[in-house]
Amino acid sequence: MRSLRRRLFGRRPLRARLALVTSAAVALVALGVLAAAYVVIRYELGRQLDLQLKQQAALIVQQGRAHDTGTLLGECTWLVAPACAQLVGADPAAPVPRGDRALVLPVTGATRRVAAGTLGAYYSDITHDGRPMRMLTTPARNNRALQVAIRSDTVDQGVEQAGLLLGAVGGVGVLLAAGLGYFASRTSLRPVTRLTATAEHIAATRDPAHRIELPPYEARRQDEITRLATSFNTMLGELEEAVAAQRRLVADASHELRTPLTALRTNAELLARADRLSDAQRDRAATALGRQLREVTGMVNDLIELARDEEPQQLVEQVRLDALAERCVADARGHWPNTFFTADLGPATVPGVPARLARLMSNLLDNAAKFSPPGATVEVRLAVTDRALDLTVRDHGRGISAEDLPYVFDRFYRSRQARALPGSGLGLAMARQIARAHGAELTAEQAEGGGARFRLSFPVAGRAHA
Repeated sequence: MRSLRRRLFGRRPLRARLALVTSAAVALVALGVLAAAYVVIRYELGRQLDLQLKQQAALIVQQGRAHDTGTLLGECTWLVAPACAQLVGADPAAPVPRGDRALVLPVTGATRRVAAGTLGAYYSDITHDGRPMRMLTTPARNNRALQVAIRSDTVDQGVEQAGLLLGAVGGVGVLLAAGLGYFASRTSLRPVTRLTATAEHIAATRDPAHRIELPPYEARRQDEITRLATSFNTMLGELEEAVAAQRRLVADASHELRTPLTALRTNAELLARADRLSDAQRDRAATALGRQLREVTGMVNDLIELARDEEPQQLVEQVRLDALAERCVADARGHWPNTFFTADLGPATVPGVPARLARLMSNLLDNAAKFSPPGATVEVRLAVTDRALDLTVRDHGRGISAEDLPYVFDRFYRSRQARALPGSGLGLAMARQIARAHGAELTAEQAEGGGARFRLSFPVAGRAHA
């Protein structure tokens, strides 16, 4: 059985296997129905013949013709009468009639027992004069058995013709089932064929821009195959966006690294000729070289952090967000002495990685201080309600223009007013990635009265009061 299954389905394509299975299932059902119809027809014709014999026997008894043993009631020799009959006594030793009154139907021990009343009526198949007959043996009066026979060859011919006709219908049904199975498999698997062709094309060209094209009548269906094609198109769209984002990241990183690397090389070449420089020139070149090394190192570290999409789960713990924010504000005061930081922090606890959440808050505070004029105030507020846990950082600088607002969290994006300021354009992108890794959402908006407000919102299920 296993070898047969392997031979039938082993290396055949999915379409052929589906067509074969569908055709076999339909053919088996059709053949089963036809076989049942043949059995029913054969049974009904036989039952009609038995009913006719029973009616003939009742008619003979009703007409009073069943009196003398051995009386012929029909012409069984020529088989031209509707039926032939004879009476048989219970005594096997009784003389057998001769001549025209001779018994022509076979008499057995069962026939004698029916006449004696020890056996009930029964039907039997006999052959007389080379022709098949159906015979009924039933009890009669005065310890006699009445035998009534009728030709059954017409019934046999009818059953045979019905069998041939049903066989022909079954053959046509099998062929039709094969055709319908192939058509159904081809129609049903058409999206899979397109999916396979698209996947092979993408594998050959490495271009995820291709999609599975579905005709309108197929796109309106909501079966599993159509949903698979739709999901595959969605996956291709995500893949295309990921590839495009990767290419943009590489292009932006190479562009951003080109300038500090050029400056590093220039300062390194200057320091290589230190004997030709004055002490002041040497100090300036060394200071610039150290600053540029720190800038490149920070940018590379930020790129590495951005390349990691999830937080290490073994480091997740319950973090007092208010205490962490207070420490970050204290550090920001030391980094930005010309900026005033105010903190209004309510107690709250969230699950997370303390170092990563601290990096997120530091990036928001540094961004706010960088875009605030000297002496301005940066407001930090942590509000806890029954529906949300919001940490907001607001500055009082120029704010975010409407054209820049959709892109402030993009990697390496820097507005026109920020291009003259230090930074690589990765801080806010990293902050949003850390927020999403913690199940939070980071948004930016224009604050009323000027300035920008960044809002870090944690889900209600993810926080607990201290």
